[in-house]
Formats: sequence, structure tokens, C-alpha cells
Amino acid sequence: MHIIEKIKKNELVSNPSEIQQICLDKLKLNPLPNIKSELWRLSNKSKLSSFLDYSHKKKESKVSFPYSGKSENILRLIIGENSSINIKDENYSIRKLKDSEIIDYIKKNISIYDQTDNWSDLLNLCLSSKNNILGLNLAGNKIPPIEILSASSSNSLNAKTLILFFEKNCKVDLLQINLVNNNSSLSQSTYLCLEKNSSVTHGVVSYGKNKSNLLNTLNVIQKAKSEYILGSLHFKLNYARFEIRINQLEGDAKTITKGIQITKNEDQIATYSKMQFNGPNGILDQLNKSLADDKSHSVFEGSIIVPKIAQKTDASQLSRNLLLSKHAKIDTKPQLEIIADDVKCKHGATISQLNKEELFYMRSRGLTLKEASKLQLSSYFQEIISCIPVSKDRWDLLDILLEEN
Repeated sequence: MHIIEKIKKNELVSNPSEIQQICLDKLKLNPLPNIKSELWRLSNKSKLSSFLDYSHKKKESKVSFPYSGKSENILRLIIGENSSINIKDENYSIRKLKDSEIIDYIKKNISIYDQTDNWSDLLNLCLSSKNNILGLNLAGNKIPPIEILSASSSNSLNAKTLILFFEKNCKVDLLQINLVNNNSSLSQSTYLCLEKNSSVTHGVVSYGKNKSNLLNTLNVIQKAKSEYILGSLHFKLNYARFEIRINQLEGDAKTITKGIQITKNEDQIATYSKMQFNGPNGILDQLNKSLADDKSHSVFEGSIIVPKIAQKTDASQLSRNLLLSKHAKIDTKPQLEIIADDVKCKHGATISQLNKEELFYMRSRGLTLKEASKLQLSSYFQEIISCIPVSKDRWDLLDILLEEN
């Protein structure tokens, strides 16, 4: 594991920044996460090793968005281009965060980071150079849709960090694309802070090419009266972990998350979700789907934490999974940790196959088995894709998924 050996020998980063040094000091104690931890016990050890076998690269080759549709009303950014962003319109503003603001925010977070629970973020911040950290402050309720791309270069490991502050009454659609190129690894850490009455619809689409690996973490803080909607899609990745941590800091906020991971061949894609309520009247509607084929492995573990202070919480968590091969494997574990006594909380999990009766009915009406299967999959995918803020005429995700499966 090339990266781990560099950490042990203190050779990972030359002239590390203050943030990098803090993270390195933490990782030196435990360069690898504890495999006995619930968060890591199902992780494929050889695949994690392959993620860490690439040399760290600060710069990447020229990258472009994965679709040609253009619109003057969309703001598109690529992390790593280090472009200056300062837009002040009559109805909104977008300001690039100062270096001091980024450093102060990251230091506040990593001071409480655990070497196992937050290993992915610690590794990312060790590797993220100044040019690969993008921080923005957004204000206003008429902000144009924003699309942000992170990409890796072949035969290397790239690390990117995104920090977004949403001011009071801010409203925006955000699409985040993680593109992992052939024979490479991408580490992506994202931090979102939603102030009171802000509303963010966030799409995360991650996909790769042959032998591509991804560590993708998402850290969200919500103030009162804020609304956060997440639609996520991970596919075509040899190894991927999506870690979601959402904290309703004061309660009285709404969170909706709908995600899907699609595995084929011998892929392993895992989603680990932690929802923390720290005040009353919080709402959560969470749905995670997995589709596993061939000899692949899909993992979902989701926890909802409701302490005594979080009375009147209304939380729902559902894991719905499709197993398309007798050799594929799906592990799912939705869980509740409730101390408050006046709440509405429920969770559930299902693992099934394509409905044979529906397939038979559609075939009796003239459809081929392939056509009938795609029709079933279409409705299965669409429930998640509808939460991803991208128009069909620019990027038809449903068509892409049906072609892949």
C-alpha cells in the first residue's frame, strides 16, 4: 500500500501545511482504519489496498464535463483549476472563501475526528493541496444551478475537498460529479453548512472506468428551518465508499436522502449513513437502494441517532435492494438509536429479485425478456434519479443506467 508506507515514513507530503500536518499526526498513530470497527469490517481488504497503491498526484490532466449540453444559466466549476470566483448579482452572491476561513473551519472539524470513524476525511485532508480545495460562500434565493466536477488522473491518486457555506434564506440546486478515470483512485470530501431557512437540493453522481476506486465523504450541518435534499448515484466503480454524516444542529429541520449504488462484475460499493438529531421537531425521509449483479458486493449501513433533546422527531429509513445474480451479495443494516420518548421513527429493509409475475405479464404482451427487465428497472432507478438536479436533455441518467444494465 504505497500511500500507507509514505505515511509511516513521514514522506507523504513535502512541506505539509498546518492542516496536513495535524491529519498526518493523527494517521501516524493508526495509518489504517480498525477493520474490527462496524464501519470497516465488511470493506474488501484487497480492494482498499488497491485504492492506496497509487502514487499521490497533486495535479491532474485536462478534464471535462461528461455531457455536451450547455446552458448560460449554469455555473460549472472543476476542483483543481483554482479559478477566482466572486459573483455579486442583484438577487444572489457567490464568494470564494478566504484561506483563513477554510483553515479555521477544517481545524474545528478535525479536532474531534477519530482515526477510524473519520479515517477517510483525515486521509483526504492529508492529500488535498491548497489548489485542490474549493470553498464558497453562497447567498440569495435566485442562484443559478451549480455543477462541480472532481476527477482523477489515470495511474494516480487524487484528493479533492469542497466546502460550501449557505447563508440564511439561500436556495440552490447543486450537482456534484465524481469522475474516476481508468486505473486510478479519487478521494473526495465535501462539507456543507446550511444556515437558517436555507434550502439545498444536492445531487451526487459518481462513476468510473476500469479499475477505478473512490472514497467519497459528505458532511452536512443543518440549522433550524433548513431543508436538505440529497439524490446520489454510484456505479461503474471497482471499489467505492460513500460516507454520509448529517447533523441537524438545532432540530426543526428537514432532510430527504435518496440514493442508489449499482454493482456488477466483482465491484464493491458501500454506503454508510449517520443521521444525528440535536434538537426537537426534526424530519428525515431516507431511502437507499442497491442493485447487485454478477459476483459483486453492495453494502448499506445507516444509523439514526435521536437523543433525549430531539423530541417530536419524525424519521423514516428504508433500504430496498435488488439481487440479480445468485453469486452477488448485499449486506444491509438500517438501525435506530432512540433515547427521546416522543418520536415517530421507523426503519426497514428488503432484498428481492425482479418480479417474475410482472415479467411474465409483459412478455405475454409481446415484450422480450430484456425489454421487460429494463421496464422494471426503469421505475426502480427513476425514484432516485428524480432527486438529482440535472435535466434529462443535458444528461439522461436513466438512459445511461438502462444501457449499463
